Amino acid sequence: MATYIALLNFTDSGVRNIREGPKRLDDARQAFEAAGGGIGQFYLTLGEYDAVAIITSPDDAAYARTMLMLASKGTIKPTTLKALTESEYRQIIGTMP
Repeated sequence: MATYIALLNFTDSGVRNIREGPKRLDDARQAFEAAGGGIGQFYLTLGEYDAVAIITSPDDAAYARTMLMLASKGTIKPTTLKALTESEYRQIIGTMP
């Protein structure tokens, strides 16, 4: 299972309809679960991004498909970071010449 860090900004529409935000988050959780993953953690943030979500997905295609479907609703603009575990980090460094 791959892990992704989604940095989210609300669009103008997302802000105008912010009271619907909790339902949109519930819908996003269901969408990622249906794709075989899930939203592990969600944070409302202060600063450059409005929210951050830690998401798991079976692969890049499933993640992209689900995130594009959610973004197409016009309430969020996501930036995605693919996260590697500490174990993966150690493997990568261990294979360096």
